[in-house]
Amino acid sequence: MSAIRKRSEFFSTVDAAWLHMEKPTNMAMITGIMIFDEPLDFERLKATIENRLLIYDRFRQRPVDPPFGLGLPRWETDPNFDLDWHLQRIKMPPPGDMIALQDLVSEMMSTPLDFSRPLWQYHVVDDYANGSALICRLHHCIADGLALVKVLLSMTDDSPDAPWPQAPEYQPRKLGRLARMLVPAVKAAKMAQKTVHASEMLLDEGYQTLVNPSRVLDIARLGNSGTRALGKLLLIPPDRKTIFRGKCCVSKHAAWSEPINLQEVKSVGKLMGGTINDVLLSCVTGALRRYLEGRDQQVRGLNIRAVVPVSIRPEEDLDKLGNRFGLVFLSLPVGIADPIRRMIELKRRMDAIKDSSEAVVAFGILNAIGMTPVQIEDIVVKIFGMKGTAVMTNVPGPREVIYLAGRPLRSLMFWVPQPGNLGMGVSILSYAGNVVLGIATDANLVPDPEQIIADFHAEFKYLQQWGRPPQVEIPEAASIPFEAPRSSMNGRCQALTKEGNPCKNHARTGLTTCYAHRNL
Repeated sequence: MSAIRKRSEFFSTVDAAWLHMEKPTNMAMITGIMIFDEPLDFERLKATIENRLLIYDRFRQRPVDPPFGLGLPRWETDPNFDLDWHLQRIKMPPPGDMIALQDLVSEMMSTPLDFSRPLWQYHVVDDYANGSALICRLHHCIADGLALVKVLLSMTDDSPDAPWPQAPEYQPRKLGRLARMLVPAVKAAKMAQKTVHASEMLLDEGYQTLVNPSRVLDIARLGNSGTRALGKLLLIPPDRKTIFRGKCCVSKHAAWSEPINLQEVKSVGKLMGGTINDVLLSCVTGALRRYLEGRDQQVRGLNIRAVVPVSIRPEEDLDKLGNRFGLVFLSLPVGIADPIRRMIELKRRMDAIKDSSEAVVAFGILNAIGMTPVQIEDIVVKIFGMKGTAVMTNVPGPREVIYLAGRPLRSLMFWVPQPGNLGMGVSILSYAGNVVLGIATDANLVPDPEQIIADFHAEFKYLQQWGRPPQVEIPEAASIPFEAPRSSMNGRCQALTKEGNPCKNHARTGLTTCYAHRNL
Protein backbone atom coordinates (compact mmCIF):
# COMPACT_ATOMS: atom_id res chain seq x y z
CA MET A 1 0.00 0.00 0.00
CA SER A 2 1.34 3.42 -0.91
CA ALA A 3 2.16 5.96 1.75
CA ILE A 4 -0.52 8.47 2.67
CA ARG A 5 0.59 11.95 1.72
CA LYS A 6 -0.88 14.58 4.02
CA ARG A 7 -1.31 17.56 1.75
CA SER A 8 -3.59 20.54 1.82
CA GLU A 9 -4.30 22.82 -1.12
CA PHE A 10 -6.82 25.46 -2.10
CA PHE A 11 -9.67 24.88 -4.52
CA SER A 12 -9.64 26.80 -7.78
CA THR A 13 -12.50 29.28 -8.01
CA VAL A 14 -14.23 27.20 -10.71
CA ASP A 15 -13.98 24.00 -8.63
CA ALA A 16 -15.20 25.89 -5.55
CA ALA A 17 -18.23 27.10 -7.51
CA TRP A 18 -19.13 23.50 -8.37
CA LEU A 19 -18.70 22.50 -4.72
CA HIS A 20 -21.17 25.16 -3.58
CA MET A 21 -23.53 24.53 -6.47
CA GLU A 22 -24.78 21.39 -4.75
CA LYS A 23 -28.54 21.59 -4.22
CA PRO A 24 -30.92 18.83 -3.05
CA THR A 25 -32.89 19.18 -6.29
CA ASN A 26 -29.83 19.44 -8.58
CA MET A 27 -26.74 17.71 -7.22
CA ALA A 28 -23.38 18.50 -8.82
CA MET A 29 -22.50 14.83 -9.14
CA ILE A 30 -21.39 12.67 -12.07
CA THR A 31 -23.04 9.24 -12.08
CA GLY A 32 -21.85 6.26 -14.11
CA ILE A 33 -22.79 2.63 -14.64
CA MET A 34 -20.57 -0.23 -15.84
CA ILE A 35 -22.09 -3.61 -16.73
CA PHE A 36 -20.24 -6.95 -16.72
CA ASP A 37 -21.44 -10.34 -17.99
CA GLU A 38 -19.36 -12.07 -15.30
CA PRO A 39 -19.39 -11.52 -11.53
CA LEU A 40 -16.75 -9.03 -10.41
CA ASP A 41 -13.95 -10.25 -8.15
CA PHE A 42 -14.58 -7.86 -5.27
CA GLU A 43 -11.16 -8.28 -3.65
CA ARG A 44 -9.36 -7.71 -6.93
CA LEU A 45 -11.48 -4.63 -7.61
CA LYS A 46 -10.61 -3.34 -4.15
CA ALA A 47 -6.91 -3.89 -4.84
CA THR A 48 -7.28 -2.09 -8.19
CA ILE A 49 -8.85 0.95 -6.57
CA GLU A 50 -6.29 0.95 -3.76
CA ASN A 51 -3.27 0.75 -6.07
CA ARG A 52 -4.41 2.71 -9.11
CA LEU A 53 -6.83 5.30 -7.75
CA LEU A 54 -5.78 5.99 -4.18
CA ILE A 55 -2.19 6.72 -5.18
CA TYR A 56 -3.53 10.18 -6.00
CA ASP A 57 -4.19 12.66 -3.26
CA ARG A 58 -7.59 13.84 -4.43
CA PHE A 59 -9.34 10.54 -3.70
CA ARG A 60 -8.14 10.61 -0.10
CA GLN A 61 -9.03 14.28 0.40
CA ARG A 62 -12.23 15.89 1.61
CA PRO A 63 -13.41 19.49 1.14
CA VAL A 64 -13.06 21.83 4.10
CA ASP A 65 -14.72 25.25 4.07
CA PRO A 66 -12.71 28.24 5.33
CA PRO A 67 -13.44 29.78 8.76
CA PHE A 68 -16.46 32.06 8.72
CA GLY A 69 -16.93 31.26 5.02
CA LEU A 70 -14.23 33.73 3.98
CA GLY A 71 -11.91 32.65 1.20
CA LEU A 72 -11.62 29.47 -0.82
CA PRO A 73 -12.22 25.96 0.57
CA ARG A 74 -9.29 23.56 0.82
CA TRP A 75 -8.64 19.95 -0.06
CA GLU A 76 -7.41 18.20 3.09
CA THR A 77 -6.50 14.55 3.69
CA ASP A 78 -9.32 12.71 5.46
CA PRO A 79 -7.80 11.48 8.76
CA ASN A 80 -10.48 8.79 9.00
CA PHE A 81 -10.33 7.60 5.40
CA ASP A 82 -12.04 4.21 5.03
CA LEU A 83 -11.98 2.45 1.67
CA ASP A 84 -14.77 0.13 2.83
CA TRP A 85 -17.10 3.13 2.94
CA HIS A 86 -16.17 4.29 -0.56
CA LEU A 87 -16.41 0.79 -2.07
CA GLN A 88 -19.56 -1.04 -1.03
CA ARG A 89 -21.23 -4.24 -2.12
CA ILE A 90 -24.99 -4.56 -2.52
CA LYS A 91 -27.39 -7.18 -3.81
CA MET A 92 -29.40 -6.63 -6.96
CA PRO A 93 -33.01 -5.96 -5.93
CA PRO A 94 -35.69 -8.18 -7.49
CA PRO A 95 -36.57 -8.91 -10.20
CA GLY A 96 -32.92 -8.34 -11.09
CA ASP A 97 -33.53 -7.09 -14.63
CA MET A 98 -32.54 -3.93 -16.49
CA ILE A 99 -35.55 -2.00 -15.18
CA ALA A 100 -34.56 -2.81 -11.60
CA LEU A 101 -30.98 -1.72 -12.33
CA GLN A 102 -32.20 1.56 -13.81
CA ASP A 103 -34.30 2.12 -10.68
CA LEU A 104 -31.22 1.49 -8.53
CA VAL A 105 -29.11 3.93 -10.56
CA SER A 106 -31.93 6.48 -10.28
CA GLU A 107 -31.96 6.08 -6.48
CA MET A 108 -28.18 6.57 -6.31
CA MET A 109 -28.40 9.57 -8.63
CA SER A 110 -30.92 11.14 -6.20
CA THR A 111 -28.76 10.51 -3.10
CA PRO A 112 -26.09 13.07 -2.12
CA LEU A 113 -22.51 12.17 -1.27
CA ASP A 114 -21.19 12.64 2.28
CA PHE A 115 -19.34 15.98 2.31
CA SER A 116 -17.43 15.00 5.46
CA ARG A 117 -15.56 12.40 3.35
CA PRO A 118 -13.78 12.37 -0.02
CA LEU A 119 -16.48 13.00 -2.61
CA TRP A 120 -16.70 9.68 -4.44
CA GLN A 121 -18.28 6.28 -3.96
CA TYR A 122 -18.56 2.98 -5.87
CA HIS A 123 -21.26 0.33 -5.41
CA VAL A 124 -20.74 -3.21 -6.73
CA VAL A 125 -24.13 -4.69 -7.60
CA ASP A 126 -24.06 -8.50 -7.43
CA ASP A 127 -26.36 -10.93 -9.25
CA TYR A 128 -27.28 -8.71 -12.17
CA ALA A 129 -28.08 -10.90 -15.22
CA ASN A 130 -25.57 -13.58 -14.06
CA GLY A 131 -22.91 -10.90 -13.84
CA SER A 132 -22.30 -7.64 -11.99
CA ALA A 133 -22.79 -3.91 -12.32
CA LEU A 134 -20.68 -1.11 -10.90
CA ILE A 135 -22.33 2.22 -10.04
CA CYS A 136 -19.87 5.12 -9.77
CA ARG A 137 -20.56 8.53 -8.23
CA LEU A 138 -18.02 11.36 -8.23
CA HIS A 139 -18.51 15.03 -7.46
CA HIS A 140 -18.03 17.57 -10.25
CA CYS A 141 -15.75 19.71 -8.06
CA ILE A 142 -13.05 17.02 -8.38
CA ALA A 143 -12.94 17.41 -12.14
CA ASP A 144 -15.05 17.70 -15.25
CA GLY A 145 -16.67 14.69 -16.89
CA LEU A 146 -13.95 14.01 -19.46
CA ALA A 147 -11.21 13.89 -16.82
CA LEU A 148 -13.25 11.60 -14.58
CA VAL A 149 -14.03 9.21 -17.43
CA LYS A 150 -10.28 9.01 -17.99
CA VAL A 151 -9.85 8.26 -14.29
CA LEU A 152 -12.18 5.28 -14.60
CA LEU A 153 -10.49 4.05 -17.76
CA SER A 154 -7.04 4.35 -16.17
CA MET A 155 -7.99 1.55 -13.77
CA THR A 156 -8.70 -0.90 -16.59
CA ASP A 157 -6.55 -3.41 -18.49
CA ASP A 158 -6.53 -4.49 -22.11
CA SER A 159 -6.54 -8.23 -21.34
CA PRO A 160 -8.22 -10.50 -18.77
CA ASP A 161 -4.94 -12.08 -17.64
CA ALA A 162 -3.26 -8.84 -16.57
CA PRO A 163 -1.50 -9.25 -13.20
CA TRP A 164 -3.03 -7.97 -10.01
CA PRO A 165 -2.23 -4.27 -9.61
CA GLN A 166 0.76 -3.52 -7.41
CA ALA A 167 1.30 -0.28 -5.55
CA PRO A 168 4.10 1.77 -7.10
CA GLU A 169 6.98 2.70 -4.85
CA TYR A 170 6.30 6.13 -3.44
CA GLN A 171 9.08 8.67 -3.83
CA PRO A 172 8.49 11.93 -1.91
CA ARG A 173 9.34 15.01 -3.92
CA LYS A 174 8.59 18.70 -3.96
CA LEU A 175 5.80 19.59 -6.31
CA GLY A 176 4.26 22.82 -7.47
CA ARG A 177 0.58 23.48 -6.90
CA LEU A 178 -0.48 22.53 -10.41
CA ALA A 179 1.73 19.44 -10.43
CA ARG A 180 0.05 18.23 -7.26
CA MET A 181 -3.24 17.94 -9.07
CA LEU A 182 -4.30 14.43 -9.93
CA VAL A 183 -2.60 12.79 -12.86
CA PRO A 184 -5.18 10.08 -13.57
CA ALA A 185 -5.22 8.86 -17.12
CA VAL A 186 -1.78 8.76 -18.68
CA LYS A 187 0.42 8.21 -15.63
CA ALA A 188 -1.85 5.63 -14.04
CA ALA A 189 -1.90 3.75 -17.31
CA LYS A 190 1.89 3.51 -17.27
CA MET A 191 2.09 2.11 -13.75
CA ALA A 192 0.85 -1.42 -14.42
CA GLN A 193 1.69 -3.87 -17.14
CA LYS A 194 -0.89 -4.25 -19.90
CA THR A 195 -2.89 -1.32 -18.55
CA VAL A 196 -5.03 0.43 -21.10
CA HIS A 197 -3.75 3.76 -22.38
CA ALA A 198 -7.15 5.40 -22.38
CA SER A 199 -6.01 8.43 -24.32
CA GLU A 200 -4.84 6.15 -27.14
CA MET A 201 -8.03 4.07 -27.29
CA LEU A 202 -10.56 6.78 -28.03
CA LEU A 203 -12.67 6.20 -31.08
CA ASP A 204 -11.61 8.49 -33.89
CA GLU A 205 -12.92 7.10 -37.16
CA GLY A 206 -16.13 8.76 -38.29
CA TYR A 207 -17.14 9.82 -34.79
CA GLN A 208 -16.36 13.30 -33.54
CA THR A 209 -17.43 15.22 -30.49
CA LEU A 210 -19.89 18.00 -31.21
CA VAL A 211 -17.14 20.58 -31.55
CA ASN A 212 -13.43 20.11 -32.11
CA PRO A 213 -11.82 20.73 -28.69
CA SER A 214 -8.85 22.48 -30.29
CA ARG A 215 -11.26 25.06 -31.74
CA VAL A 216 -12.69 25.80 -28.30
CA LEU A 217 -9.17 25.98 -26.89
CA ASP A 218 -8.22 28.59 -29.48
CA ILE A 219 -11.18 30.68 -28.37
CA ALA A 220 -10.28 30.21 -24.70
CA ARG A 221 -6.82 31.57 -25.41
CA LEU A 222 -8.29 34.75 -26.80
CA GLY A 223 -8.91 36.03 -23.27
CA ASN A 224 -10.81 39.29 -23.75
CA SER A 225 -12.58 37.93 -26.81
CA GLY A 226 -13.79 34.97 -24.76
CA THR A 227 -15.03 37.35 -22.08
CA ARG A 228 -16.97 39.37 -24.68
CA ALA A 229 -18.49 36.15 -26.01
CA LEU A 230 -19.62 35.33 -22.45
CA GLY A 231 -21.27 38.74 -22.11
CA LYS A 232 -23.13 38.35 -25.39
CA LEU A 233 -24.26 34.87 -24.46
CA LEU A 234 -25.80 36.10 -21.22
CA LEU A 235 -28.00 38.41 -23.30
CA ILE A 236 -29.54 35.51 -25.25
CA PRO A 237 -33.23 35.15 -24.31
CA PRO A 238 -34.39 32.16 -22.25
CA ASP A 239 -35.10 28.92 -24.03
CA ARG A 240 -38.68 28.18 -25.06
CA LYS A 241 -40.97 26.79 -22.37
CA THR A 242 -41.80 23.08 -22.75
CA ILE A 243 -42.65 20.24 -20.38
CA PHE A 244 -38.90 19.58 -20.22
CA ARG A 245 -38.42 22.84 -18.28
CA GLY A 246 -39.81 23.63 -14.86
CA LYS A 247 -39.26 23.32 -11.14
CA CYS A 248 -37.16 20.29 -10.24
CA CYS A 249 -37.64 17.91 -7.33
CA VAL A 250 -35.19 15.64 -5.47
CA SER A 251 -36.00 12.41 -7.31
CA LYS A 252 -34.19 11.68 -10.60
CA HIS A 253 -34.80 8.94 -13.14
CA ALA A 254 -32.15 7.31 -15.34
CA ALA A 255 -32.53 5.11 -18.41
CA TRP A 256 -30.26 3.95 -21.20
CA SER A 257 -30.64 2.23 -24.53
CA GLU A 258 -29.55 -1.16 -25.72
CA PRO A 259 -26.20 -0.96 -27.56
CA ILE A 260 -26.48 0.00 -31.24
CA ASN A 261 -23.85 -1.25 -33.65
CA LEU A 262 -21.67 1.69 -34.62
CA GLN A 263 -21.07 0.33 -38.10
CA GLU A 264 -24.82 0.33 -38.73
CA VAL A 265 -25.00 3.96 -37.66
CA LYS A 266 -22.08 4.74 -39.96
CA SER A 267 -23.82 2.98 -42.86
CA VAL A 268 -26.98 5.03 -42.33
CA GLY A 269 -24.90 8.20 -42.22
CA LYS A 270 -23.11 7.30 -45.44
CA LEU A 271 -26.43 6.63 -47.17
CA MET A 272 -27.80 9.98 -46.03
CA GLY A 273 -24.62 11.96 -46.66
CA GLY A 274 -23.88 12.58 -42.98
CA THR A 275 -21.62 11.41 -40.18
CA ILE A 276 -22.27 9.09 -37.27
CA ASN A 277 -22.65 12.18 -35.12
CA ASP A 278 -25.26 13.66 -37.47
CA VAL A 279 -27.36 10.49 -37.37
CA LEU A 280 -27.28 10.15 -33.59
CA LEU A 281 -28.16 13.78 -32.91
CA SER A 282 -30.99 13.67 -35.44
CA CYS A 283 -32.39 10.58 -33.72
CA VAL A 284 -32.16 12.24 -30.29
CA THR A 285 -33.95 15.33 -31.63
CA GLY A 286 -36.61 13.17 -33.25
CA ALA A 287 -37.09 11.25 -29.98
CA LEU A 288 -37.71 14.49 -28.09
CA ARG A 289 -40.22 15.50 -30.75
CA ARG A 290 -42.07 12.16 -30.46
CA TYR A 291 -42.17 12.47 -26.67
CA LEU A 292 -43.67 15.95 -26.83
CA GLU A 293 -46.24 14.93 -29.46
CA GLY A 294 -47.23 11.97 -27.31
CA ARG A 295 -48.19 14.44 -24.60
CA ASP A 296 -50.12 16.76 -26.92
CA GLN A 297 -47.42 19.44 -26.87
CA GLN A 298 -47.08 21.94 -29.72
CA VAL A 299 -43.92 21.19 -31.72
CA ARG A 300 -44.43 23.25 -34.90
CA GLY A 301 -41.42 25.51 -35.35
CA LEU A 302 -39.97 24.42 -32.00
CA ASN A 303 -36.24 24.71 -31.27
CA ILE A 304 -34.76 23.81 -27.90
CA ARG A 305 -31.19 24.43 -26.80
CA ALA A 306 -28.80 21.78 -25.58
CA VAL A 307 -25.89 22.93 -23.43
CA VAL A 308 -22.85 20.95 -24.59
CA PRO A 309 -19.66 20.77 -22.44
CA VAL A 310 -16.46 20.58 -24.51
CA SER A 311 -12.95 20.00 -23.21
CA ILE A 312 -10.50 22.89 -23.55
CA ARG A 313 -7.52 20.94 -22.25
CA PRO A 314 -4.40 21.26 -24.36
CA GLU A 315 -2.68 17.97 -25.11
CA GLU A 316 -0.01 18.56 -22.49
CA ASP A 317 -2.66 18.93 -19.77
CA LEU A 318 -4.68 15.78 -20.44
CA ASP A 319 -3.25 14.26 -17.25
CA LYS A 320 -4.60 16.92 -14.87
CA LEU A 321 -7.89 17.14 -13.01
CA GLY A 322 -9.95 20.18 -12.14
CA ASN A 323 -12.68 21.73 -14.30
CA ARG A 324 -11.37 22.92 -17.65
CA PHE A 325 -14.12 22.89 -20.20
CA GLY A 326 -16.04 25.18 -22.50
CA LEU A 327 -19.73 25.26 -23.32
CA VAL A 328 -21.46 25.51 -26.65
CA PHE A 329 -25.17 25.88 -27.33
CA LEU A 330 -26.69 23.59 -29.94
CA SER A 331 -30.21 24.49 -31.03
CA LEU A 332 -32.11 21.25 -31.76
CA PRO A 333 -34.69 21.58 -34.60
CA VAL A 334 -37.44 19.62 -32.85
CA GLY A 335 -40.02 21.33 -35.08
CA ILE A 336 -38.78 19.58 -38.25
CA ALA A 337 -40.71 16.37 -38.79
CA ASP A 338 -38.78 15.01 -41.78
CA PRO A 339 -35.73 13.16 -40.35
CA ILE A 340 -33.68 13.91 -43.46
CA ARG A 341 -34.37 17.65 -43.38
CA ARG A 342 -33.79 17.59 -39.64
CA MET A 343 -30.35 16.00 -40.02
CA ILE A 344 -29.35 18.47 -42.74
CA GLU A 345 -30.39 21.40 -40.55
CA LEU A 346 -28.55 19.99 -37.53
CA LYS A 347 -25.40 19.59 -39.58
CA ARG A 348 -25.69 23.20 -40.78
CA ARG A 349 -26.06 24.47 -37.21
CA MET A 350 -23.11 22.45 -35.92
CA ASP A 351 -20.92 23.74 -38.73
CA ALA A 352 -21.93 27.29 -37.79
CA ILE A 353 -20.94 26.66 -34.15
CA LYS A 354 -17.51 25.45 -35.18
CA ASP A 355 -16.82 28.74 -36.97
CA SER A 356 -18.06 31.12 -34.28
CA SER A 357 -16.90 32.13 -30.80
CA GLU A 358 -20.21 33.72 -29.88
CA ALA A 359 -21.69 30.51 -28.52
CA VAL A 360 -18.59 29.45 -26.56
CA VAL A 361 -18.09 30.03 -22.85
CA ALA A 362 -14.62 28.90 -21.83
CA PHE A 363 -14.95 28.10 -18.13
CA GLY A 364 -11.25 27.37 -18.03
CA ILE A 365 -10.47 31.10 -18.31
CA LEU A 366 -12.77 32.25 -15.51
CA ASN A 367 -9.99 31.73 -12.97
CA ALA A 368 -7.65 33.89 -15.02
CA ILE A 369 -10.05 36.83 -15.18
CA GLY A 370 -10.46 36.80 -11.42
CA MET A 371 -14.07 35.73 -10.90
CA THR A 372 -15.15 34.57 -7.46
CA PRO A 373 -16.95 31.25 -6.90
CA VAL A 374 -20.20 33.14 -6.30
CA GLN A 375 -19.87 34.98 -9.63
CA ILE A 376 -19.06 31.77 -11.47
CA GLU A 377 -21.98 29.96 -9.84
CA ASP A 378 -24.29 32.79 -10.88
CA ILE A 379 -23.07 32.52 -14.48
CA VAL A 380 -23.54 28.75 -14.52
CA VAL A 381 -27.08 29.01 -13.17
CA LYS A 382 -28.01 31.69 -15.70
CA ILE A 383 -26.52 29.81 -18.63
CA PHE A 384 -27.82 26.36 -17.77
CA GLY A 385 -31.10 27.22 -16.12
CA MET A 386 -32.31 30.00 -18.41
CA LYS A 387 -30.65 29.54 -21.79
CA GLY A 388 -30.95 25.77 -22.20
CA THR A 389 -33.32 22.84 -21.82
CA ALA A 390 -30.89 19.91 -21.47
CA VAL A 391 -27.22 19.14 -20.89
CA MET A 392 -25.86 16.98 -23.70
CA THR A 393 -22.56 15.08 -23.65
CA ASN A 394 -21.11 13.16 -26.55
CA VAL A 395 -18.01 11.12 -25.70
CA PRO A 396 -16.13 8.58 -27.86
CA GLY A 397 -14.91 5.73 -25.65
CA PRO A 398 -12.43 2.87 -26.11
CA ARG A 399 -12.58 1.09 -29.45
CA GLU A 400 -11.75 -2.33 -28.00
CA VAL A 401 -13.11 -4.34 -25.08
CA ILE A 402 -11.42 -3.38 -21.81
CA TYR A 403 -11.19 -5.28 -18.52
CA LEU A 404 -11.68 -4.15 -14.95
CA ALA A 405 -10.41 -6.44 -12.19
CA GLY A 406 -10.00 -9.17 -14.81
CA ARG A 407 -13.59 -9.01 -16.07
CA PRO A 408 -14.62 -7.79 -19.55
CA LEU A 409 -16.69 -4.63 -19.55
CA ARG A 410 -19.80 -5.15 -21.67
CA SER A 411 -21.19 -1.60 -21.66
CA LEU A 412 -20.99 1.68 -19.79
CA MET A 413 -22.85 4.96 -19.48
CA PHE A 414 -22.49 8.14 -17.43
CA TRP A 415 -24.42 11.35 -16.81
CA VAL A 416 -23.08 14.78 -15.88
CA PRO A 417 -24.98 17.13 -13.52
CA GLN A 418 -27.81 19.35 -14.73
CA PRO A 419 -27.27 22.54 -12.70
CA GLY A 420 -29.41 25.65 -12.76
CA ASN A 421 -32.65 23.71 -12.27
CA LEU A 422 -32.31 21.88 -15.58
CA GLY A 423 -34.41 18.74 -15.71
CA MET A 424 -32.72 16.63 -18.40
CA GLY A 425 -29.31 15.19 -19.21
CA VAL A 426 -28.58 13.43 -22.51
CA SER A 427 -25.45 11.28 -22.86
CA ILE A 428 -24.12 9.59 -26.00
CA LEU A 429 -21.20 7.24 -25.43
CA SER A 430 -19.50 4.79 -27.77
CA TYR A 431 -17.58 1.71 -26.68
CA ALA A 432 -16.16 -1.36 -28.42
CA GLY A 433 -18.04 -0.88 -31.68
CA ASN A 434 -21.37 0.09 -30.14
CA VAL A 435 -23.06 3.31 -29.06
CA VAL A 436 -25.48 3.82 -26.15
CA LEU A 437 -27.86 6.69 -25.40
CA GLY A 438 -28.49 7.63 -21.77
CA ILE A 439 -31.25 9.91 -20.47
CA ALA A 440 -31.43 11.33 -16.94
CA THR A 441 -34.51 13.36 -16.03
CA ASP A 442 -36.19 15.05 -13.11
CA ALA A 443 -39.08 12.89 -11.95
CA ASN A 444 -41.31 15.96 -11.58
CA LEU A 445 -40.88 16.91 -15.26
CA VAL A 446 -40.22 13.67 -17.17
CA PRO A 447 -41.14 10.64 -15.04
CA ASP A 448 -40.56 8.15 -17.87
CA PRO A 449 -37.19 8.69 -19.64
CA GLU A 450 -37.43 5.13 -20.93
CA GLN A 451 -40.05 6.41 -23.38
CA ILE A 452 -37.51 8.80 -24.89
CA ILE A 453 -35.14 5.84 -25.24
CA ALA A 454 -37.87 3.87 -27.06
CA ASP A 455 -38.53 6.86 -29.33
CA PHE A 456 -34.79 7.08 -30.07
CA HIS A 457 -34.77 3.44 -31.22
CA ALA A 458 -37.86 4.11 -33.36
CA GLU A 459 -36.15 7.09 -35.03
CA PHE A 460 -33.04 5.06 -35.80
CA LYS A 461 -35.11 2.18 -37.17
CA TYR A 462 -36.86 4.61 -39.52
CA LEU A 463 -33.54 5.91 -40.82
CA GLN A 464 -32.28 2.36 -41.29
CA GLN A 465 -35.25 1.63 -43.53
CA TRP A 466 -35.00 4.87 -45.47
CA GLY A 467 -33.72 4.43 -49.01
CA ARG A 468 -33.35 0.66 -48.80
CA PRO A 469 -34.75 -1.26 -51.78
CA PRO A 470 -37.89 -3.24 -50.94
CA GLN A 471 -37.75 -6.95 -50.35
CA VAL A 472 -39.38 -8.47 -53.42
CA GLU A 473 -40.57 -12.07 -53.35
CA ILE A 474 -39.89 -13.85 -56.64
CA PRO A 475 -42.99 -15.83 -57.71
CA GLU A 476 -42.52 -19.58 -57.96
CA ALA A 477 -44.24 -19.71 -61.37
CA ALA A 478 -41.49 -19.16 -63.91
CA SER A 479 -44.05 -18.01 -66.46
CA ILE A 480 -44.71 -14.81 -64.52
CA PRO A 481 -42.20 -12.18 -65.60
CA PHE A 482 -40.19 -10.47 -62.80
CA GLU A 483 -39.70 -6.72 -62.92
CA ALA A 484 -36.71 -5.33 -61.01
CA PRO A 485 -37.76 -2.96 -58.21
CA ARG A 486 -37.32 0.75 -58.66
CA SER A 487 -34.90 2.72 -56.48
CA SER A 488 -37.79 3.86 -54.29
CA MET A 489 -40.25 1.69 -52.44
CA ASN A 490 -43.40 1.08 -54.51
CA GLY A 491 -42.38 4.00 -56.72
CA ARG A 492 -43.38 6.52 -54.01
CA CYS A 493 -41.31 9.37 -52.63
CA GLN A 494 -39.61 8.33 -49.39
CA ALA A 495 -39.62 11.80 -47.76
CA LEU A 496 -42.08 13.08 -45.18
CA THR A 497 -44.34 16.10 -45.47
CA LYS A 498 -44.09 19.05 -43.08
CA GLU A 499 -46.84 17.42 -41.03
CA GLY A 500 -44.75 14.27 -40.68
CA ASN A 501 -46.85 12.12 -43.04
CA PRO A 502 -45.42 9.98 -45.88
CA CYS A 503 -45.25 11.86 -49.17
CA LYS A 504 -47.78 10.55 -51.74
CA ASN A 505 -45.94 11.81 -54.82
CA HIS A 506 -44.23 9.46 -57.23
CA ALA A 507 -40.46 9.38 -56.98
CA ARG A 508 -38.39 10.53 -59.92
CA THR A 509 -37.14 7.71 -62.11
CA GLY A 510 -34.26 5.88 -60.48
CA LEU A 511 -34.40 8.08 -57.37
CA THR A 512 -36.03 7.93 -53.94
CA THR A 513 -37.66 11.37 -53.80
CA CYS A 514 -40.12 13.39 -55.80
CA TYR A 515 -39.41 16.77 -57.42
CA ALA A 516 -40.73 18.67 -54.39
CA HIS A 517 -38.22 16.86 -52.15
CA ARG A 518 -35.38 16.86 -54.67
CA ASN A 519 -33.00 18.67 -52.31
CA LEU A 520 -33.17 15.77 -49.86
